[in-house]
Amino acid sequence: MAIDEVFSALAEPTRRRIIEALRLEPKAVGTLVTELEISQPTVSKHLKVLREANLVGMTAAGQRRIYSVDAAAIDELVLWCAHIVPQQAEEAQESEVELLPEEHSGAQGQAAAQLSRSVGRGLEQVTERAQEFFDRLPRFGRRK
Repeated sequence: MAIDEVFSALAEPTRRRIIEALRLEPKAVGTLVTELEISQPTVSKHLKVLREANLVGMTAAGQRRIYSVDAAAIDELVLWCAHIVPQQAEEAQESEVELLPEEHSGAQGQAAAQLSRSVGRGLEQVTERAQEFFDRLPRFGRRK
């Protein structure tokens, strides 16, 4: 995974909205169109960019395409960010001692809940920093 591609993909607010919509469960393109109130061609265009950056994966179910967040790519991104700001990574790990929701019982449920929180927090931090970075760049032909 090229970090540049990931930051470039996450710089677009619509793509971050798509990632957030896929955070809890895989969804078909039609579901994303309805939920996000964006045209189907636009959703497909952004999903292609996210797929090329290895941020989402796709599986075929008949004629439908089901998309999900690629946790491995997000983990690599979070690790890259942790190397940039190591003390924040340690603080994040220490703060994960919070109570888990009742629906996440058992070792697998707890691991899934912890991963979901970690990925959510990591993605939030990464997208905020990426947006700050891109906001500082000159606009050179980009529309606001």
